Amino acid sequence: MTSLGSTTWPEIPERPLLVVPLGAVEQHGPHLPLATDTAQAEAVARAALPDLGRALLAPALAYGASGEHEGFSGTVSLGTAALTAVLVEYGRSACRWAGRLLVVNGHGGNYDALRAAVPQLRQEGRDVAWFPLAVPGADAHAGRTETSLMLHVEPAGVHEDRAEAGETAPLREILPRMRAEGVRAVSPNGVLGDPAGASAAEGARLVAELAGRLAGAVREWRVDPAGRLVG
Repeated sequence: MTSLGSTTWPEIPERPLLVVPLGAVEQHGPHLPLATDTAQAEAVARAALPDLGRALLAPALAYGASGEHEGFSGTVSLGTAALTAVLVEYGRSACRWAGRLLVVNGHGGNYDALRAAVPQLRQEGRDVAWFPLAVPGADAHAGRTETSLMLHVEPAGVHEDRAEAGETAPLREILPRMRAEGVRAVSPNGVLGDPAGASAAEGARLVAELAGRLAGAVREWRVDPAGRLVG
Protein backbone atom coordinates (compact mmCIF):
# COMPACT_ATOMS: atom_id res chain seq x y z
CA MET A 1 0.00 0.00 0.00
CA THR A 2 1.27 3.49 -0.87
CA SER A 3 -1.71 5.71 -0.13
CA LEU A 4 -2.27 6.65 3.50
CA GLY A 5 -5.93 7.42 2.88
CA SER A 6 -6.69 3.92 1.59
CA THR A 7 -4.52 1.99 4.08
CA THR A 8 -5.69 0.37 7.31
CA TRP A 9 -3.61 0.94 10.41
CA PRO A 10 -2.19 -2.63 10.64
CA GLU A 11 -0.85 -2.19 7.08
CA ILE A 12 1.29 0.82 7.96
CA PRO A 13 4.97 -0.16 7.68
CA GLU A 14 7.22 0.51 10.64
CA ARG A 15 8.46 4.13 10.75
CA PRO A 16 7.70 4.96 7.08
CA LEU A 17 8.39 8.16 5.18
CA LEU A 18 5.14 10.11 5.02
CA VAL A 19 4.89 12.37 1.97
CA VAL A 20 2.40 15.23 2.26
CA PRO A 21 1.49 17.40 -0.76
CA LEU A 22 0.82 21.02 0.24
CA GLY A 23 -1.01 23.36 -2.10
CA ALA A 24 -3.47 26.22 -2.14
CA VAL A 25 -6.92 27.25 -3.27
CA GLU A 26 -6.35 30.42 -5.25
CA GLN A 27 -6.99 32.01 -8.61
CA HIS A 28 -4.79 30.91 -11.50
CA GLY A 29 -5.95 33.25 -14.21
CA PRO A 30 -9.05 32.72 -16.34
CA HIS A 31 -7.85 29.35 -17.66
CA LEU A 32 -6.50 27.22 -14.78
CA PRO A 33 -8.41 25.70 -11.82
CA LEU A 34 -8.22 27.07 -8.30
CA ALA A 35 -6.61 23.86 -7.02
CA THR A 36 -3.71 24.02 -9.50
CA ASP A 37 -0.96 24.14 -6.86
CA THR A 38 -2.42 21.20 -4.96
CA ALA A 39 -2.84 19.10 -8.11
CA GLN A 40 0.78 19.72 -9.12
CA ALA A 41 2.15 18.84 -5.69
CA GLU A 42 0.12 15.64 -5.65
CA ALA A 43 1.21 14.66 -9.15
CA VAL A 44 4.92 15.10 -8.46
CA ALA A 45 4.74 13.32 -5.11
CA ARG A 46 2.85 10.43 -6.69
CA ALA A 47 5.31 10.19 -9.57
CA ALA A 48 8.26 10.05 -7.16
CA LEU A 49 6.70 7.57 -4.75
CA PRO A 50 7.94 4.32 -6.38
CA ASP A 51 11.52 5.56 -5.88
CA LEU A 52 11.08 6.61 -2.25
CA GLY A 53 11.29 3.21 -0.62
CA ARG A 54 9.00 2.61 2.33
CA ALA A 55 6.83 5.65 1.76
CA LEU A 56 3.18 6.58 2.05
CA LEU A 57 1.42 9.37 0.17
CA ALA A 58 -0.87 11.32 2.49
CA PRO A 59 -4.02 13.17 1.45
CA ALA A 60 -3.03 16.67 0.41
CA LEU A 61 -3.22 19.73 2.61
CA ALA A 62 -5.21 21.72 0.09
CA TYR A 63 -5.28 25.19 1.67
CA GLY A 64 -2.32 27.51 2.13
CA ALA A 65 -1.29 31.12 2.55
CA SER A 66 -2.65 32.98 -0.48
CA GLY A 67 -3.43 36.45 0.81
CA GLU A 68 -1.94 38.13 -2.25
CA HIS A 69 -4.64 36.49 -4.40
CA GLU A 70 -7.66 37.44 -2.27
CA GLY A 71 -8.65 40.15 -4.73
CA PHE A 72 -10.03 37.35 -6.91
CA SER A 73 -13.17 35.31 -6.26
CA GLY A 74 -12.60 31.71 -5.24
CA THR A 75 -9.36 32.23 -3.35
CA VAL A 76 -9.41 30.84 0.20
CA SER A 77 -6.36 31.59 2.35
CA LEU A 78 -5.52 30.30 5.81
CA GLY A 79 -2.69 32.82 6.17
CA THR A 80 0.85 32.20 7.34
CA ALA A 81 0.16 32.04 11.08
CA ALA A 82 -2.63 29.49 10.79
CA LEU A 83 -0.75 27.40 8.23
CA THR A 84 2.32 27.38 10.48
CA ALA A 85 0.19 26.07 13.35
CA VAL A 86 -1.40 23.42 11.13
CA LEU A 87 2.00 22.19 9.93
CA VAL A 88 3.41 22.04 13.46
CA GLU A 89 0.46 20.07 14.82
CA TYR A 90 0.38 17.81 11.75
CA GLY A 91 4.07 17.03 12.20
CA ARG A 92 3.77 16.37 15.91
CA SER A 93 0.92 13.94 15.35
CA ALA A 94 2.25 12.13 12.27
CA CYS A 95 5.73 11.71 13.70
CA ARG A 96 4.34 9.59 16.52
CA TRP A 97 4.42 6.72 13.99
CA ALA A 98 6.17 8.04 10.86
CA GLY A 99 9.95 7.91 10.82
CA ARG A 100 10.21 10.87 8.50
CA LEU A 101 7.81 13.49 7.21
CA LEU A 102 8.27 15.29 3.91
CA VAL A 103 6.06 18.16 2.76
CA VAL A 104 6.02 18.62 -1.03
CA ASN A 105 5.08 22.25 -1.53
CA GLY A 106 3.33 23.54 -4.65
CA HIS A 107 2.74 27.18 -3.66
CA GLY A 108 5.36 29.88 -3.06
CA GLY A 109 3.12 31.73 -0.62
CA ASN A 110 3.54 28.83 1.82
CA TYR A 111 7.29 29.36 2.18
CA ASP A 112 7.16 31.53 5.31
CA ALA A 113 5.01 28.99 7.13
CA LEU A 114 7.28 26.11 6.10
CA ARG A 115 10.40 28.04 7.14
CA ALA A 116 8.86 28.56 10.58
CA ALA A 117 7.12 25.22 11.19
CA VAL A 118 9.66 22.72 9.87
CA PRO A 119 12.71 24.03 11.79
CA GLN A 120 10.57 24.07 14.94
CA LEU A 121 9.61 20.44 14.42
CA ARG A 122 13.24 19.53 13.80
CA GLN A 123 14.31 21.33 16.97
CA GLU A 124 11.75 19.21 18.80
CA GLY A 125 13.53 16.08 17.54
CA ARG A 126 11.30 15.17 14.60
CA ASP A 127 12.83 14.29 11.23
CA VAL A 128 10.82 16.63 9.02
CA ALA A 129 11.70 18.45 5.79
CA TRP A 130 10.02 20.23 2.89
CA PHE A 131 10.69 20.25 -0.83
CA PRO A 132 9.71 23.08 -3.22
CA LEU A 133 8.38 22.46 -6.72
CA ALA A 134 10.71 25.02 -8.26
CA VAL A 135 11.35 25.04 -12.02
CA PRO A 136 14.39 27.09 -13.11
CA GLY A 137 13.37 29.86 -15.50
CA ALA A 138 9.65 29.39 -14.89
CA ASP A 139 7.24 32.30 -15.08
CA ALA A 140 5.73 33.26 -11.76
CA HIS A 141 2.05 32.31 -11.87
CA ALA A 142 -0.37 30.69 -14.34
CA GLY A 143 1.98 31.17 -17.26
CA ARG A 144 3.53 28.63 -19.59
CA THR A 145 5.07 26.48 -16.85
CA GLU A 146 1.96 25.93 -14.76
CA THR A 147 -0.25 25.65 -17.84
CA SER A 148 1.99 22.92 -19.25
CA LEU A 149 1.97 21.09 -15.94
CA MET A 150 -1.82 21.18 -15.75
CA LEU A 151 -2.23 20.11 -19.39
CA HIS A 152 -0.42 16.94 -18.31
CA VAL A 153 -1.80 16.53 -14.78
CA GLU A 154 -5.43 17.58 -15.22
CA PRO A 155 -6.11 18.48 -18.87
CA ALA A 156 -9.89 18.58 -18.45
CA GLY A 157 -9.49 21.48 -16.02
CA VAL A 158 -7.55 23.68 -18.45
CA HIS A 159 -9.56 26.17 -20.53
CA GLU A 160 -7.09 26.78 -23.34
CA ASP A 161 -9.53 29.08 -25.15
CA ARG A 162 -9.36 31.49 -22.20
CA ALA A 163 -5.57 31.48 -21.83
CA GLU A 164 -4.01 34.91 -22.16
CA ALA A 165 -0.88 36.70 -21.11
CA GLY A 166 -0.82 38.72 -17.94
CA GLU A 167 1.91 40.84 -16.38
CA THR A 168 5.22 39.62 -17.85
CA ALA A 169 7.65 41.95 -16.03
CA PRO A 170 10.27 40.17 -13.88
CA LEU A 171 8.90 39.26 -10.47
CA ARG A 172 11.55 41.32 -8.69
CA GLU A 173 10.15 44.46 -10.35
CA ILE A 174 6.53 43.93 -9.35
CA LEU A 175 6.99 42.15 -6.03
CA PRO A 176 6.94 45.25 -3.76
CA ARG A 177 3.63 46.47 -5.19
CA MET A 178 2.20 42.95 -5.27
CA ARG A 179 3.01 42.45 -1.59
CA ALA A 180 1.48 45.80 -0.69
CA GLU A 181 -1.62 45.72 -2.89
CA GLY A 182 -2.06 42.12 -4.06
CA VAL A 183 -1.76 40.39 -7.41
CA ARG A 184 -4.78 42.13 -8.90
CA ALA A 185 -3.02 45.49 -8.64
CA VAL A 186 -0.29 44.33 -11.01
CA SER A 187 -2.24 41.85 -13.15
CA PRO A 188 -6.01 42.30 -13.61
CA ASN A 189 -6.42 38.78 -15.04
CA GLY A 190 -4.30 37.16 -12.32
CA VAL A 191 -1.59 35.84 -14.64
CA LEU A 192 2.08 36.59 -14.01
CA GLY A 193 3.60 35.35 -17.25
CA ASP A 194 2.34 34.11 -20.59
CA PRO A 195 0.77 30.66 -21.15
CA ALA A 196 1.50 30.75 -24.90
CA GLY A 197 3.36 27.67 -26.07
CA ALA A 198 2.30 25.48 -23.16
CA SER A 199 1.91 21.77 -23.90
CA ALA A 200 1.10 18.50 -22.19
CA ALA A 201 4.42 17.10 -23.41
CA GLU A 202 6.30 19.87 -21.63
CA GLY A 203 4.20 19.24 -18.52
CA ALA A 204 5.03 15.53 -18.56
CA ARG A 205 8.73 16.35 -18.85
CA LEU A 206 8.54 18.80 -15.94
CA VAL A 207 6.71 16.32 -13.69
CA ALA A 208 9.34 13.66 -14.46
CA GLU A 209 12.19 16.08 -13.77
CA LEU A 210 10.69 17.30 -10.51
CA ALA A 211 9.92 13.75 -9.36
CA GLY A 212 13.48 12.70 -10.15
CA ARG A 213 14.91 15.62 -8.19
CA LEU A 214 12.59 14.82 -5.30
CA ALA A 215 13.62 11.16 -5.23
CA GLY A 216 17.30 12.09 -5.38
CA ALA A 217 16.92 14.59 -2.55
CA VAL A 218 15.14 12.00 -0.39
CA ARG A 219 17.97 9.52 -0.92
CA GLU A 220 20.52 12.06 0.28
CA TRP A 221 18.24 13.64 2.92
CA ARG A 222 20.25 16.80 3.49
CA VAL A 223 18.18 19.46 5.23
CA ASP A 224 19.16 23.12 5.32
CA PRO A 225 18.58 25.49 8.29
CA ALA A 226 15.18 26.51 6.86
CA GLY A 227 14.06 22.87 6.89
CA ARG A 228 14.25 22.56 3.08
CA LEU A 229 15.40 19.29 1.58
CA VAL A 230 18.41 20.12 -0.57
CA GLY A 231 18.47 18.65 -4.06
